Amino acid sequence: MADMGGERVTEAVADAVAVLRAAVDRNWETVRAGRTEWSCLKTAEHIASDLIAYAGQLAGRPQDRYVPFEIHLEDDTDAEGALQVIETGGTLLAATIRATPREVRAFHPYPFRSANRTGFAAMGIAEVLLHTYDIAEGLGLPYEPPAHLPEHVLTRIFPEVQPGPDPWRTLLWATGRGDLPDRAPRTQWRWSNNLVLPTERLTLQGVTPASAAELAAGGDGDFEWVEDGPFEGTREAAGMTIKAYEAGVHRPEFGLFALVRREDGRAIGGMGFHGAPDEDGRAEVGYDLAESARGQGYATEALRALGDWALARDDVRSLCATIEPDNAASQRVIARAGYLRATVEEEQAYGEAEPGLRLYVLPGRAD
Repeated sequence: MADMGGERVTEAVADAVAVLRAAVDRNWETVRAGRTEWSCLKTAEHIASDLIAYAGQLAGRPQDRYVPFEIHLEDDTDAEGALQVIETGGTLLAATIRATPREVRAFHPYPFRSANRTGFAAMGIAEVLLHTYDIAEGLGLPYEPPAHLPEHVLTRIFPEVQPGPDPWRTLLWATGRGDLPDRAPRTQWRWSNNLVLPTERLTLQGVTPASAAELAAGGDGDFEWVEDGPFEGTREAAGMTIKAYEAGVHRPEFGLFALVRREDGRAIGGMGFHGAPDEDGRAEVGYDLAESARGQGYATEALRALGDWALARDDVRSLCATIEPDNAASQRVIARAGYLRATVEEEQAYGEAEPGLRLYVLPGRAD
């Protein structure tokens, strides 16, 4: 992925401003922005404020709060002045995204308390697209951004939203601004940045649908890989992620994670779940490492972290994994992570492993 979002921020702002400049001769303070409770001028101020705030988060890199500042338009600011501030905010955010290293994360509350440069870019683009739509609706202006912009947003921060026939209408539906055939209207929504789980030597970084599509197609998925990575199992898991996303059953916290070394920021493998836990709280895990990263305890370290995170949830009661009987190395890894060879009763509960595979179980709560 060559574009981490900076170019898309610039494009979204330029397209929005070009549309809205057709109505700068009107008093935006007296016109309500679509279905919102704000005036068009207040909504424009909100767009600019968010763009600058996201740039501030990435630049300041706080881990537990927002950088404590806000911007407000001066009292006599007109529509043209508001658009100039939006352009300035877009320039600042795009420049900050380009200057921010890949592994940097900063605080954002929803839903996992942080976001990286790609996440902040997608959030900024979403603010521009959606609130430009609100302003344009209030002013009676036609507005439809290029399809790749809402698609960029959907595949990065709306991973639970099944793709629709049109990315723009899908994004409007996902944010309560429109209807889609055969889908109930949305009255509440949040976007979702990827989950990251830290260990001593690694971070397990949730793979978004956008990154999964890149990996499945043979790309790097926005990760810097060791020379012999990713291994084929990671690409296969990425393909499974895309199938779940397209079917509308993808739950990002139970998807694929890239294993990234802290010491150099390079991805060494993939690990994750074969799907969300079943009604009995059981979920299956899988993993692989690039050959150059094997034999150093990375898989065990990551499996323990993933297991601790999963079993601390109310919807997970146990985890399992299936391993080929002649894969002694993987059996040692799974044993060091606390998994035990399944009993006859456990095999019956989980469903017997596929022929030629052995089932291992990490038990959790008994209740």
